[in-house]
This record gives sequence, structure tokens and C-alpha cells, in this order.
Amino acid sequence: MIRSMTGFGRGRADNDVQAVTVEMKSVNHRFCEITVRMPRQLMEIEDKIKKIIQTYIKRGRVEVFVTISGEGLAKKTLQTDWELLGEYMKAFQEISERHQLSKSVEIQDILHMPDVMTTSEEEVDQTSIHQLVFTAVEQAVGQLLTMREKEGQELYQDLVQHLNNIQQLRDEVESLAPTVSEQYEDRLRKRLTDYLEGTIDEQRVLAEVAIFAEKADVNEELTRIHSHLTQFFQTIDTTDVIGRKLDFLVQELNREMNTIGAKANNGKIAQCVIDMKTQLERLKEQVQNIE
Repeated sequence: MIRSMTGFGRGRADNDVQAVTVEMKSVNHRFCEITVRMPRQLMEIEDKIKKIIQTYIKRGRVEVFVTISGEGLAKKTLQTDWELLGEYMKAFQEISERHQLSKSVEIQDILHMPDVMTTSEEEVDQTSIHQLVFTAVEQAVGQLLTMREKEGQELYQDLVQHLNNIQQLRDEVESLAPTVSEQYEDRLRKRLTDYLEGTIDEQRVLAEVAIFAEKADVNEELTRIHSHLTQFFQTIDTTDVIGRKLDFLVQELNREMNTIGAKANNGKIAQCVIDMKTQLERLKEQVQNIE
């Protein structure tokens, strides 16, 4: 089944005191690149989160957002430097006596004294919160996969349509190819007849036509296009990660089409090549979004 590289997923897990929400979105990328944004106290499990996601996702840029609500991840305590506060109070007293100031020190004044009151954090056991995160990540990546697979089904139908169109155009070129040499021979005979007033060297004509036919022969390119299209159909019906292989096949198809366009000295074939490349360009745009 084809999977798109774009999608969104959300998961939530909670217990009596905490709740974890995980949101993740993915977009196109050549490789699997995962970034995780979460509270710094959880940084130790970042690699485990990435490994869980990599179990399911092989290509795409994935952004993960982890939020925690409820009790904090660390226990905060307030500490007062009484000795420093005493120094401040002595200084205030001395200033008041020297300058005859009557205003007394208020609580809010103490709160603004630098370094008198500080907070510290003491980490608590995070085993339970870690498990909540992992559970939420599994839920989120599950939703993400569901969306990627749903979009992949739509991509599949579009790819098949473009492939069928290319196949029809390729078959049309195959039917036109034998007439190219015939048309060249007719034009050559007419030019020689007009120029030589009816006297034609038949051997020379046949030799020229043979040289032209060899140069204009596109059978090899048509065979390779057929082979690439067959591989394309087979590949999109597998369950593997196929984006890179499809991208390679698109490049090969483009190369063969360019060669046909350069070889075939025929207006109808040239138009078929243009139409094939138009379909191929649309195909390429869709392939860029396949895992």
C-alpha cells in the first residue's frame, strides 16, 4: 500500500495526577528526520521516542510536540538567605539613621532584594510520566499512519491514471514509428525527382533511407519505457518503502522520452512526446510525496 509522507496525529495519556498530549506532523523529506519539542526534564527519553516513530515511519520530516499538564516534573522549593537579609536590614537601618529616613521596610521590598529569596528544583520519579509519553506517542503515530495511508490511496489512483495515459501515448508512438522512414523516403524521392528531373539512383535512395531509419529508430526506447512502466505498476502494488525507486523510474522514463523526441523526425510523434512528458511531470509531483 502506498503511503504519503504528509499527515498529522495526536495522542493523549493520563493518570490521577498528570496528562500527556503528543502531537506530530510529517512532511516530505528524502530521509527520515525527526525533531522532538518537549520539557527539558524529559530529554533523556528523546531517543526512545524517535525509535518508536522510526518503527513505523521510514521517510519524511516529522515534528513532535509533547506537552504535560497536572503536577510538575520537578518539585520546587523556596529558600531564604537569612544572613544576606540581615545584611540588607542592617544597611537599611544605617541609611535611615544617617539620612533621617522614616520609611520602614515592607514585605515587597524584601521580595525585590537580589539573591535573598531563590527557588530550586528537585526532580521527582518520572517513570510513570515516561510511560504516559510513550503511550501517547504510539497513539499519535498511529493516527499519523492512518492519515498517510488514506492520502496514499488517493495518490495511488492518480498515479495509475497518469501511467495509463503514458502507456497509451507510448503505444501511439509505436504505431507511428514505422511510418517515419516511409514518409522520409517519399520526401527524398520527391526532392530527387524535382532536382534530377526524373532520373533517380535507386541504390542511393535506399542507402539514405536505411541510414535515416537507423538514426530514427526508437524501438529500444519504446521497449525500455514499457519496461519502466511495468516496474512502476509492480512497485506501487508492494508494501515496501517505494518513494526513491519511483523517483528513479521517473528519471529513466524522462531520459527515454527525451531520446525519442530527439530521434523521431515526425510532428505527431513529437506531440506525443510532449504529452507524455506532461503526464510524467504530474507523475513526478505525486511521487515526491510518497514514502
